[in-house]
Amino acid sequence: MANPPENTSKNWFKYFQYQEGRDTPADARNILLIVAALIATVTFQAGVAPPGGVWQEGPRAGKAIYAAEKEAFYVFLISNTLALSSSILVIISLTISFPFRLEIVVAMVSMIVTYGSAIFAVTPGDSGRFRYVLFVASGPFVVRCLIQIFRAFQTMPAYDRIVKYVSKVRARM
Repeated sequence: MANPPENTSKNWFKYFQYQEGRDTPADARNILLIVAALIATVTFQAGVAPPGGVWQEGPRAGKAIYAAEKEAFYVFLISNTLALSSSILVIISLTISFPFRLEIVVAMVSMIVTYGSAIFAVTPGDSGRFRYVLFVASGPFVVRCLIQIFRAFQTMPAYDRIVKYVSKVRARM
């Protein structure tokens, strides 16, 4: 790795950015895997043991104390779930050609199911709002699939003809 420039106080942000000629894709993948694993770990733990803990006794025993603030609790659940599912998507995407690929996917899916059951268990009463959390969990996967479909559509010969036709129509205007 190259030595940092003399005056890093002004350009430290640029220095630490990924640069294609300097950084290898393997290094970038490894760093992304570490970051994604850390995010998955923190978000999973926050879902299983919610902030503020759970009631220990009484009619609300086992339910999240933080859930008393309904809106704030659901903002937490949705944000936490989005972070978890996004990090799991990154992990699955970056390990696509690894050995034991099936085992990695099974572990990630199991982790999502465990997370879902844990937050369902500590969320009091109304399970109607819980579907929003499940919808958010699928969001990163759906968006990635739509991006892949769009990219596949772009490589089709019909797409090129449509683009040329639209260009001709715009040129006439």
